[in-house]
Amino acid sequence: MEGSCSVASRRSWFGAACDDDGSSSNHSSSYGVAAFFTAVVLTSALLPYIWRLAGSTLGWYLRQRTESQRQLLLDTMASDEKLFQEQKKQEAAKQAEKKKVDGSDDDWENVEAEVTASSGNGEKGASDWDGIVGFFHPFCNAGGGGERVLWAAIRATQQRWPKAKCVVYTGDHDVHKDAILERVQDRFNIHLHPPTIAFLYLSTRRWVLASTWPHFTLAGQSFGSIIMAWDALSLLVPDIFVDTMGYAFALGFCKLLFRGIPTGAYVHYPTISTDMLASLDPSSEVGGQGVNAGQGVGMRGRVKRVYWQAFAWLYGSVGSSIDVVMTNSSWTQAHLQALWGPLRAKKGKATSAQKSDTDIAIVYPPVAVSELEHEVDVSASSEAAREKVLLYIAQFRPEKNHHLILQAFASFLKKRREEMLKTSTPKLVLVGSVRDDSDSKRVYQLRLLANELNIRDDVEFHLDAPWPAILQWLRRASVGVNGMWNEHFGIGVVEYQAAGLIAVVHDSGGPKLDIVTKIDGQPTGFHATTADEFADVFDQALSLPDPLAWRERARRSAKRFTEEEFERKWLEQMDRLIALLK
Repeated sequence: MEGSCSVASRRSWFGAACDDDGSSSNHSSSYGVAAFFTAVVLTSALLPYIWRLAGSTLGWYLRQRTESQRQLLLDTMASDEKLFQEQKKQEAAKQAEKKKVDGSDDDWENVEAEVTASSGNGEKGASDWDGIVGFFHPFCNAGGGGERVLWAAIRATQQRWPKAKCVVYTGDHDVHKDAILERVQDRFNIHLHPPTIAFLYLSTRRWVLASTWPHFTLAGQSFGSIIMAWDALSLLVPDIFVDTMGYAFALGFCKLLFRGIPTGAYVHYPTISTDMLASLDPSSEVGGQGVNAGQGVGMRGRVKRVYWQAFAWLYGSVGSSIDVVMTNSSWTQAHLQALWGPLRAKKGKATSAQKSDTDIAIVYPPVAVSELEHEVDVSASSEAAREKVLLYIAQFRPEKNHHLILQAFASFLKKRREEMLKTSTPKLVLVGSVRDDSDSKRVYQLRLLANELNIRDDVEFHLDAPWPAILQWLRRASVGVNGMWNEHFGIGVVEYQAAGLIAVVHDSGGPKLDIVTKIDGQPTGFHATTADEFADVFDQALSLPDPLAWRERARRSAKRFTEEEFERKWLEQMDRLIALLK
């Protein structure tokens, strides 16, 4: 009908009017499309604010929910401190006499006076700071190099800030606090102040196990770390949240919930690296390395490549939110700088006080260099006590590549079997901790491999060996071995050098770039990649005409990685975190 609109036209979006000629208005659809895109743009612009609001709301909820638990923890620690000091007073005379005799510095009753004297130079973070530092380390009782970093960091924090409270979020719920601290003392010779350390037990650690995520493992474990972070923060909201295992997504989640809580990361190994991405390509330099070597071909390979690239971007985004980042080596720093650096610079994480091109600091892990120098003699007289022992100190994890070392050792023995009939046969000693059933099964498989290679009688396994037993092997052995590709640092390698062992390491990662380097233009060890190369350098290392000169150079090299140097650099970064609270 002329001069009228159809019912559909009258009900068009936003009530558009009819044209004078009675046809449906073309402006109606134009306005609808424009409104739709406007809504999309506004939603996209508001989404970050909505996301932050949701996170802040959840954070507020957690604070309210855990406030009583926080107060209970503080009251318990105060009570434990009072009881501890009473016991120390009863033993004061005995401790004073002991200190006169052997110069012991483990007397915790004087720690506050010591700390005040060491930090009274106008440094940030007064020694009376009494906040709570949450250390996110779900496998704190594992006994590896990463755990040494955790306990050394807590010791340094306790000594600098005696009133601070250190809380460890752990999944080792079957181990009591006293047993954990006793293991720390036996394994690492690190003495902690019990009253100001507490353990909060997580019930969700299974979510970060590789076995839980047979497919899309990287994404699955990262998501699992977020679940664990929620579990941890539901137990207690700390003043400072520090991850010492490499769970960047847990720190990103904490920052989403609590924008005012400073976050710190000590990264041993990046969750994904440019080397991992390159390893997918069979033609690349690292194409033959890693558990996914050469798998970037075919449809499945292309999907994996896209998945890894997307994950790398997300990993970089999360890493850019962390306030303070520390790495254990120049290798790890370079990879994090490549993945996190651009976004961190964009977000202004670097400060003018930092003089380097990156705000990602290298804090070499603490190694008991001073103790090893005291306990292990490196001299002409000690050479007589050295045996033809190749020592490998490492957790029994798949990436430690024990099977490569067994194969190389078998090849080495085969080449020199006739010659060794006239002398003693070299021995390979594998020392390491076992975390769970999967590690136990791995040791069993390695024993089977040694049997198949006909070297069963020439190989020894020592599981969960205490520190005194490790010292004995460091005194007896001649060569220290490390077979891991792209080992992030290699605390065990530094221990070899400090004990005067000649290191034979994989030609990659921290052992290559940071540790087994030249001193005064002279080598301190050997590098290898394949089993045959390792076999050859085993032969060279055990046949040196002047091994003592190599041992002395190795010991000088190890002085770069002392516990004191770690503590100094760790406290610099902790100062930054505490300053952010102000």
